[in-house]
Amino acid sequence: MAPLFERKGKKTRILFATDMHGSEGVWRKFLNASSMLKINVAICGGDLTGKMIVPIIERKDGKYVYYLMGKNHLIDSNGLEKAIKDVRGIGYYSYLTNESEYEEMRENREKVDEAFSKVMNSTLKSWLDLIREKLPSETQVIVCPGNDDRLPVDDLIRDHPEVVNAEGKVIEVDESHEMISTGWVNPSPWHTTREEDDEKLEARLEEYISQLKDPKSTIFNFHAPPYQTKLDEAPLLDDNLNPVIQGGRVIMVPVGSKAVKKMIEKYQPFLGLHGHIHEASGSIKIGRTHCVNPGSEYAEGILRAFLIEFKGNKIIKLQRIEG
Repeated sequence: MAPLFERKGKKTRILFATDMHGSEGVWRKFLNASSMLKINVAICGGDLTGKMIVPIIERKDGKYVYYLMGKNHLIDSNGLEKAIKDVRGIGYYSYLTNESEYEEMRENREKVDEAFSKVMNSTLKSWLDLIREKLPSETQVIVCPGNDDRLPVDDLIRDHPEVVNAEGKVIEVDESHEMISTGWVNPSPWHTTREEDDEKLEARLEEYISQLKDPKSTIFNFHAPPYQTKLDEAPLLDDNLNPVIQGGRVIMVPVGSKAVKKMIEKYQPFLGLHGHIHEASGSIKIGRTHCVNPGSEYAEGILRAFLIEFKGNKIIKLQRIEG
């Protein structure tokens, strides 16, 4: 495959962010930052879509009711725009409905899934449509669906003309560096869409890596962070999936992928781009490989990302940005 852009002898600037989980504000900030920083390749490393819908129900009296953040809200049509914005702001999808359809949804889970898929697809398409509005044509945008993204999302991303779906695909980001990506992760307590045990994940990664010309000059864009590297520390959970607290502090444990760590140690790629664990932002080196996890504060509308600038195999800038 030809490079996304020709940059012989020039610096390459990438912006890497991940785990936006339906927060439109974070996606817009990602595009705006890519434009402002004159990014060559903008990479979203997974979990782009939201996790749930919030029905906004029109009553017979013309008012609307919805439940958000532990409270019932009653509004008239003048408050509808703000309500939709509030729902989107924390990464949920608003769904306008009526009392009759809402009762159907309560009685039939398939109706909920249909509504979720409909609003998820339309919202994601509108996000991708923003790319050329916000970015110059020479800036490439790459998205790899993550473990929380439903499988039909792959087709929508792949078919959109303004973005590259990176899952399992070798992408030449410049004349010196390829990138290989996956959104699959090791098992979690949440049993999400793209999970498999580390043995299967290792086999998947080996298959992907076998397509590369030179793994040492490659970017590994793997959604799961490498195991026991400080990029994978998450709260220890009890049987009810609540954080374990001892001495007034949340107990943190490593939950990353041993397969991902093994691949990095074995092949020593140029860069490792990771996400998945929102609390574990930072950067480390595994041998010669620089690995990053921007972390995520999508519910607060905060963009977390890494700006990485390099020329050949020399990293000139590796900077965490937030805003």
